Amino acid sequence: MSSSTPSQGVVERVQNFVSEHKHAVLIGTAAALVAIGGVAYYASSSSGPRGDVEKGEGKKEKKKSKKRKTVKDEDGPILEERKAKASAVEEARTVLFLGGSTIAIDTVHDQCMCSHQLAEEPNYTAEDIARMSEEERAKAAASLKAKGNAAYQQRKFATAIDYYTRAIAVTPKPEPVFFSNRAACYVNLNPPQHEKVVEDCDRALALDKNYLKALNRRATALEALDRLEEALRDFTAAAILDKFQNVSAAESVERVLKKLATKKAQEIYSSREKRLPSHMFTSAYFGAFRPRPLPKLSENPSQGDQTLRMAFEALAAFDYAHAFTLVNEALDQGISWDAGKAEALNLRGTFKFLMTDIEGAKEDFLKSLELDPSLTQTWVKIASVWMEQGDPKKAFECFEEAIKHNPNDPDIYYHRGQVLFIMNEFGEAAENYTKSTELDDKFVFSHIQLAVAQYKSGNLANSMATFRRTLKAFPDRSEPQNYYGELLLDQQRYPDAIEKFDRAIEIERAKRVSLLTCPFRPPPTNVLPMVNKGLALFQWKQDVEAAEKCCQEALEIDPDCEAAVATLAQLSLQQGKIDIALKMFDRQSQLARSEPELISALTYQYATEAQVKFMQTYPEMAAQLGQMARML
Repeated sequence: MSSSTPSQGVVERVQNFVSEHKHAVLIGTAAALVAIGGVAYYASSSSGPRGDVEKGEGKKEKKKSKKRKTVKDEDGPILEERKAKASAVEEARTVLFLGGSTIAIDTVHDQCMCSHQLAEEPNYTAEDIARMSEEERAKAAASLKAKGNAAYQQRKFATAIDYYTRAIAVTPKPEPVFFSNRAACYVNLNPPQHEKVVEDCDRALALDKNYLKALNRRATALEALDRLEEALRDFTAAAILDKFQNVSAAESVERVLKKLATKKAQEIYSSREKRLPSHMFTSAYFGAFRPRPLPKLSENPSQGDQTLRMAFEALAAFDYAHAFTLVNEALDQGISWDAGKAEALNLRGTFKFLMTDIEGAKEDFLKSLELDPSLTQTWVKIASVWMEQGDPKKAFECFEEAIKHNPNDPDIYYHRGQVLFIMNEFGEAAENYTKSTELDDKFVFSHIQLAVAQYKSGNLANSMATFRRTLKAFPDRSEPQNYYGELLLDQQRYPDAIEKFDRAIEIERAKRVSLLTCPFRPPPTNVLPMVNKGLALFQWKQDVEAAEKCCQEALEIDPDCEAAVATLAQLSLQQGKIDIALKMFDRQSQLARSEPELISALTYQYATEAQVKFMQTYPEMAAQLGQMARML
């Protein structure tokens, strides 16, 4: 469409607020299940798990990786090696972070032992091992591990695997480091043996679930195997265990989330049946065009002509599903005159566009213009198709064609303004809104969009003056109150914003009462002021319960309001109501009209699920995360 819908604008504000205040909402309700943590955390990070998180090198890690790389894959140094020059502070940080020195893999002593300094260890049989003392077994295992490390440094990965396997067999106590080091070798085989990496890391983590190196290594292997949900689980755990200090872990969460959400969205979108969006969304789109008289029937109307008339009557009664069915029937039955058929194709193309059948919509619009090139509304709508397909040049050519046929059609300038608005050309957008208003000052949205464009251009005084005039000219419309409230909210004038939202809610409620006796389905109640009020209360007073109540009331009236669903999902996370949050994210995915919208909804859903899994595995982390939240 020419611009984002009002509902989408609210969703973006919710997500922007969460991102901007990520630390405040990240782990503040950790005891209740990390709450919104990874959702906001995801939204602020960038790409992939690189480097060695267990060296005790902290911020020096990136510089070290540039100087020395001992493996051929992009992970950099994979063996866990303690550098002899590591400072005491760095050592302490590693131990504090990991919760114990058992996670560190190589001691300084092992580091200094080269393979030529060690006597070759025999191949111990089960009988040999049974005769050895525990001390002898431990010494033999340490020696084999050191030989494995030396072989690894020489890129003799098969040899290293053999040493680690023998160390695993002889050690008196299972050591997670042996499995993790062997996994490092499997990564570097050609081709890598990712399944074996996962198996070894499974065994390492069964011995020490806090083993960050094994977590990251398993996550990387799972990602390579396209087991993305499991990879996200591990990368999320690694990021949280590392107290959100490791940039590479944060980048990995984002990368895998993007892959996973995109893959799932494509699967869902390709198999999903085309359907109309919510009643409010559909009404908002049709409401963005000024009313036109119904096409006049011929003297001897055909069955198709009469069915077309019924389709437009259903449209006027806000019965969109019936109108779509009827216009299809009318075209199948045959329409007797070209102008009528052009109108029918325009209407069906509009429904197809709303159902995201972009090519089908374009086909109908082009046929409509062949029959009636002067139908300016079709030119405007096909401009939206070109914008959807990323071709603004053709979109503006369509607007110019429409102006040639009817330079006094105010809808042309309004919708061209919408396209310019989403391109951030606010000055030119304002000129088009002004032209639309000059041609017809009875259309409320031209006034509202002019005020918003002025605000976006930095003309605050002009914007507020335009809004005040609009409020006076349209006292019985909720939209000016709501959008004026949004600008006040953007300025953090919370009491004033809430006053406007309350007035908009009052107008909508009065409208609902007056329409109860309508013989046809009334237009949908605009519940966005309720959602905006909730968002304002959340931002102003952090009053989660009051904000939640506003969204619930909106959903009682309009169960398909995406803005209310998205906001309630975030608020539920704030309160630790994970089951409700996940249900809302799933609902948001169902309501998503386009693939990008679906990807966004799935991203939040999978991020939340990953943290649920984390807290199920690490319930003891809730208190620590709570302490971290208080420090941020």
